[in-house]
Amino acid sequence: MRPGAQPPGERNPREQHPHTLRPIDPGDYAAVSGLTVAAYAPYIPAGSEYLDLLADVEARAAAAEIVVAEIAGAVVGAIVLADAGSALAEIAREGELEFRMIAVAEQARGSGVGTALVRHGIAEARRRGNEAVVLSSMRAMIEARRIYARHGFVEVPERKQYRSIDVFRLVL
Repeated sequence: MRPGAQPPGERNPREQHPHTLRPIDPGDYAAVSGLTVAAYAPYIPAGSEYLDLLADVEARAAAAEIVVAEIAGAVVGAIVLADAGSALAEIAREGELEFRMIAVAEQARGSGVGTALVRHGIAEARRRGNEAVVLSSMRAMIEARRIYARHGFVEVPERKQYRSIDVFRLVL
């Protein structure tokens, strides 16, 4: 772990909103659905089938691991950890863990929740023995891309699948 870095799941005392991370449970599905759709809606055309996919948290939970972030007992963020070869992994290759559908509720942005979710995912990838983490991000998702850059993710253009979505990889 980098000097000054915090273990996943622990909170930074400088953050104004303490958060906790935990596995999703069925009682969280509606909250995660709503916050994920709200986080992605500005970037996706209305009526897109992808919005339906974002809303279907139950199906995601059946296919991959989902971790949620809470502030004061309210679910305010989520990340999907998809193993290579699983139903939700679009770009992960053998030895890679793919982050999908990372979302933070508007009221929790700037609180460190997005960073904590990414750190947790990186730690989990290491724990599982993966050699790298991959994710896709739209160019317009500037705040998210800043988090990825701070953690050492680099763009891998040769793995790009969609015109407006870039692929990033972090070697562990």
